[in-house]
Amino acid sequence: MSQTQDQVSQVDSIQGRVQDPVIRVQDPVIPDPAQERSQDLNTWLDQGTALYGVGRYEGAVARFDRLLQQQPDHPEAWMKRGFALHALEYDEEAIASFERALKLKPQNALAWHGKGIALARLERYEEAITSFDKAVKYDPADAKAWYNRGYAQNRLYRYREAIASFDKVVELRPDNYRAWYNRGLALGALRRYEEALTSLETAVTIKPTCHYAWNHHGIILLKLERFEEAIASFDKSLQCKDDNPEAWYGKACARSRQGDLERTLRNLHRAVVLSPNLYRVMAQTDSSFDNVRHYPEFRALLGD
Repeated sequence: MSQTQDQVSQVDSIQGRVQDPVIRVQDPVIPDPAQERSQDLNTWLDQGTALYGVGRYEGAVARFDRLLQQQPDHPEAWMKRGFALHALEYDEEAIASFERALKLKPQNALAWHGKGIALARLERYEEAITSFDKAVKYDPADAKAWYNRGYAQNRLYRYREAIASFDKVVELRPDNYRAWYNRGLALGALRRYEEALTSLETAVTIKPTCHYAWNHHGIILLKLERFEEAIASFDKSLQCKDDNPEAWYGKACARSRQGDLERTLRNLHRAVVLSPNLYRVMAQTDSSFDNVRHYPEFRALLGD
């Protein structure tokens, strides 16, 4: 056998022993810049969202800013940045961020809601209501947006409109005690006292420890001249929160209307000690104290 034939025989022999003599090299992965950039953007968004969730708002803003440097037309990043800025009480900057989000996505209900919240904290209630109107237009099931709309309407003394907003809240979330409470405030302002009592009673049924709802329940009962019931409501409020000057003041008003000087002075003194600048001034002109105003002890308590 020739040398060449021997070499071929050896090769054939090797091929018989090895199924695949070819060493396959994996094709090199060529980075896709667009994919890498997308992964970076998702990372910044996820990190910013996580930081916002644990209250690290400045870090969240920084992550959203990194994302927006690379993709300035990212509506979700602008919106989340707005919420983080609002949490930091940078409301003007938050509004600008929400507006950028809305320019990119005009039907973004959550961005409209966020803008309204920031405007409301700046006491720009008319503008806030306009934003909340948009929020509930695009997401009618957003109970929080309806609630904030009603709150802003209450602040502008638009009580009938506020009641309609709170009605929508309790339709969506019947256990929202704050909505029942604020609904009661609006009804009371319209002198619809019995309806106000019902709304406030619903609030304290849902949350029995809501001291400010008990306070307003007592105030409405005072207006109805149901003094002992009013005192009972203020006592309920004080059981929830003892250092509660509004409840002590309410009890003083009720005792004065009953002509009880001793307990009027005792309760008013507690209110004045807790909040002297407010309740001493209020008592000077409050007609509830007309029965006791001429007593020297009452004048001394007010510093006259």
